[in-house]
Parts: sequence; C-alpha cells; structure tokens
Amino acid sequence: MGLPVHWRPDYAGWLVDHYRQGHGAQVVTLNAEMAMQADRNPNLRNIILEADLVVPDGAGVVLYFRSKGQRIERSPGIELAASVLRRLSPKESVFFYGGTPGVADRAGAYWQQQLAGLNLVGTQHGYLSPEAEPAFLKHLAALQPSVILVGMGVPRQEFWIQQHRHLCPHSIWIGVGGSLDIWAGVKSRAPEWMCNNSLEWLYRLYKEPWRWRRMLALPHFAWRSFTYPSRR
Repeated sequence: MGLPVHWRPDYAGWLVDHYRQGHGAQVVTLNAEMAMQADRNPNLRNIILEADLVVPDGAGVVLYFRSKGQRIERSPGIELAASVLRRLSPKESVFFYGGTPGVADRAGAYWQQQLAGLNLVGTQHGYLSPEAEPAFLKHLAALQPSVILVGMGVPRQEFWIQQHRHLCPHSIWIGVGGSLDIWAGVKSRAPEWMCNNSLEWLYRLYKEPWRWRRMLALPHFAWRSFTYPSRR
C-alpha cells in the first residue's frame, strides 16, 4: 500500500545505538488498522513515510509479507518498548505520557519494580487542559528524556509526536497505544499462545466487543493490500 516497513533482527538494539550516536527517532508500530487509516488520511500517511522506524506490529502486516515469500516476524509495540527500556543505562532516562489520570504513574511504578536501575524522570496523563499543556511541554523540553513513550491511541499519538518532537530532537519517541494500561494493570494482555499465533486481535475483541467495527479493517486491509497497484 505504498507504506514502508523496516525489517531488522533487533529493533531495540538499533534504536539505542542510534540514540547513543546522537540521533533521535520517531517509531511507528504499523498494523492493518493504521494502514487503512493512512490510506484515507494523507497527513497520517506522511507521518508513516517520514518515520525513522516503522515496525510490523500487526498480524495482517506480517501475513502480507509472508504471502510474498518474505518471512518477517511481528514486533508488537509493547514488546519493543519493553526491550528498549531494558537496554537503557542508568544515565539514560525515560518519560511516560498518556492514559487516564494515574495510569502513567502506575505504569512507571511497574517498570521501576521490574528494572531497579531505571531512570524514570517523569510521568504525565494524557488529559491535560489547554491551559496546563504549555507548562508540561516546557518541563518535558527541560528534561530531554532519552526515551518518550506516548500512549494516546492511533492516530492521535502519531500526530502528537510529530507536533512536539522538536522539543526533544535527540529522543526516541515511541507511540505505545494501550501499553500503559497493561503495565498499569488496568487491562490485561492476551495469553502468550495467542500472541505467538497472531491472535491478539481476537482476545482484544473478546475483552472489548465494541471494537468489532474497528476489526473490520482487517478484511479491508487484506483486500486493499493485495489489490494495491505497485505503481501509482
């Protein structure tokens, strides 16, 4: 569908090395739903085209490549972000942004329990008033975290990162969707066997039936991706 997907055996290692060389990065975790949104939204499409790293998050994207004889592995955003956090040195820092009040705080506390040396420099929920946002952005710019995890959902988080990335140009910015909710214990992730068999979407539908309309993107994506002309 004219969208880039970068394949590397070690995304987290590449990102951390990229940061330590003095470069920032915007990471997009691409799935079928996002691809379909980008097909209708030129602004989102441009963000994906300009991202420093686009990883195959969704089962649909992986199955598409496998149908073309390219066996790539799925890289869920929640696992990529976790792997990046585990590779940070005590001198490198992370900031959690997004979710309802209290979620980012609890997600941060979870990771500080998991990684004793994690340098968590701050958290902020995603429901700031317009009046409070300038002070927050000034604070974020002063911190210059090594990694900024933004959990606001697609495509809001992608637009937010693009709009504010200039504040911390050398940071790694990753849109993590509902990962903060999972780390905070608000939501649960699919069982491992479902994750390993690209069935996480089915578990999410079971837990959140209201998602059924969004899940219609999967068959639409399959049709669109296989009928998309190679040259436009």
